[in-house]
Amino acid sequence: MQEKLNKIKEEVLPAIEKAGNLTDLDAVRVGVVGKNGTLTALMKELGVLSVEEKKQAGILLNAVKTEIMTAIASKKEALETAELNKRLESESMDVTLPCRPTHQGRIHPITQATEEALAIFAQMGFEMAEGPDIEDDWHNFEALNTPKEHPARQMQATFFFPNKNLLRTQTSGVQIRTMENKQPPIRIVCPGRTYRRDYDATHTPMFHQIEGLVIDEKTNLANLKSVLVEFFKLFFETDDVSFRFRTSYFPFTEPSYEMDLGGVMARNIGKEWLEMGGCGMVDPRVLENCKLDPKKYQGFAFGFGLDRLAMMKYGIKDLRPMFEADMKWIKHYGFVPQDIPSITNGLSMNGGKKCD
Repeated sequence: MQEKLNKIKEEVLPAIEKAGNLTDLDAVRVGVVGKNGTLTALMKELGVLSVEEKKQAGILLNAVKTEIMTAIASKKEALETAELNKRLESESMDVTLPCRPTHQGRIHPITQATEEALAIFAQMGFEMAEGPDIEDDWHNFEALNTPKEHPARQMQATFFFPNKNLLRTQTSGVQIRTMENKQPPIRIVCPGRTYRRDYDATHTPMFHQIEGLVIDEKTNLANLKSVLVEFFKLFFETDDVSFRFRTSYFPFTEPSYEMDLGGVMARNIGKEWLEMGGCGMVDPRVLENCKLDPKKYQGFAFGFGLDRLAMMKYGIKDLRPMFEADMKWIKHYGFVPQDIPSITNGLSMNGGKKCD
């Protein structure tokens, strides 16, 4: 048995060393410990030996098998390393070459304007609220104290569905839903899409609004004015701005005002004053419609178009291309995704188009 084992070692160990690849090495392994291998054949002969002879022969066989398998494992590792190095050499790349050109997407100016506005109102302690684009008559008109004969209810202004629902003409319905489901104090802003039958350089059938609502026990008109003045100064990132409030009429506020903006933004487009939006103290009947006691609570509301704010701030002359999916237009007016607006780091100072 010892002589046979020595002969196997003398034949197999050099064969392992000479194996030039993993296929040759595996052939050597099969020839030794495979089903018909030389060591396998010797192990089959153990059955005819006595118990003592079988014990001694088993020790010798296991020692030789361990030595051979250790040599095979070592050779296999060396061959795998050599093969990997060869592949790395043949598949190497020059990492100093410039990367392939990529087309970076852009943030739409309206999205940027919305994020800037929300960043400012968040600093003021406002929460964002949202509601459905398809509204019912109650939340879009009736609860807001809009009479049946009001022009906004007519077909020329509003998109109605056969079931009497409609595409919301304002985000004020979100204010109603909030007051119906939350007790004061309330301090929210409501950005979103709105829809009206209109189409020209400064109007589209779908546009974007942001409205604000504050309800508590002590809110007054001075609070409303201070919020709007501070917002527009921060949004346009300049102190060269003036304001005036003109008395107006809205069904859901009393008293009601139109807010005009003067200063650098108005001068940029050759005007003395620019109309920005409406505001006023919430009408007591609106509070009653939402089951709030008008003798205990009062508040103010305001709203303006995000599309117009974006046009003014970023120097956009026509509203209609904003919704035409023109890649050249969005590349010119858009913002890079990393330009996240904040009060501390600036709103739009690092990207996009800004009026001087």
